[in-house]
Amino acid sequence: MSQTPAPTGAVAHPELLAVYLNDHIAAAAGGIELVTRMIGVHKGTRWEDGLRQLLDELRQEKSDLTATARSLDLPVRQYKQVAVWVAEKASRLKLNGHVLSRSPLSSLIEFEFLASAVRGKRSGFETLRIAAEIDPRIDKVLLDSLIDQANRQFEWATDVRREVAAELFGGDAAAVADADTDA
Repeated sequence: MSQTPAPTGAVAHPELLAVYLNDHIAAAAGGIELVTRMIGVHKGTRWEDGLRQLLDELRQEKSDLTATARSLDLPVRQYKQVAVWVAEKASRLKLNGHVLSRSPLSSLIEFEFLASAVRGKRSGFETLRIAAEIDPRIDKVLLDSLIDQANRQFEWATDVRREVAAELFGGDAAAVADADTDA
């Protein structure tokens, strides 16, 4: 790691920021793959429209992160995106007791993963927003918007996850949502 101080008005440790941004760009690519597959599975269900909106937003977020890297003159590493693409494809080969068919657990696990992943990307947007305070090349308004969008996405994915869990195991998803608002 370079110990050279960053120029005034620029982020410290740009080489680490390059790694960080590339990791988030790759995660966005993985999210795009997962949500694309989920749209096929949930075609015609009440969740299809939300998944389609999420897919459009993920594509735009990936583009925004790539533009941010370029505005900072940081490299965009395609190999990380390819690695995540392969990992997403490999994740379909899980040992879930259903070799030739989709497990009833698959939708629940996928929506749980989505909710967790959205939390992670929101953290990434927040980190970039912190860096934007010292580097004017990072768009504060864009990041504020992405943080708000991630909050909305998390609420939607959490609500769907609760509905899927209730449909799979029984119970009342609203009871958990009500308890969550009381906290």
